[in-house]
Amino acid sequence: MAINIRKTDYFYASIHEEPDEAYKLLTEFAEIGVNLLAFNAIPMGPDRTQFTLFPEDSNLLSRAAEKIGFSIDGPHPALLVQGDDELGALTGIHNKLHQANVNVYASSGVTDGKGSFGYVVYIRPEEYDRAVSALDI
Repeated sequence: MAINIRKTDYFYASIHEEPDEAYKLLTEFAEIGVNLLAFNAIPMGPDRTQFTLFPEDSNLLSRAAEKIGFSIDGPHPALLVQGDDELGALTGIHNKLHQANVNVYASSGVTDGKGSFGYVVYIRPEEYDRAVSALDI
């Protein structure tokens, strides 16, 4: 696999920090069949956590959240990049976005330790079409 870039959506959700809240939420989504492509949790003060959920199927996530009474904010556009991990793997992507005058206002990535990586790129909605075009998605 060289590099694969695809459009994706993400949703925000804020929860009161309890030791089992993430487990309960992720379990409920899994039982309904929600597959997450990526997931992030960050603290938002002493007793709140913000989840960022990247579902394979945005409509299914929305229906699932409504079914279990969980409030989510979204969908918001993002890009999911997956590929072979090598030195400078992301420079070409960022160069194309730079040339198209697209600002990457946030990103997160991880390698699997076996030669592949995943990378989420947050693009502002008003720049999303330019980003998609610049990256030939």
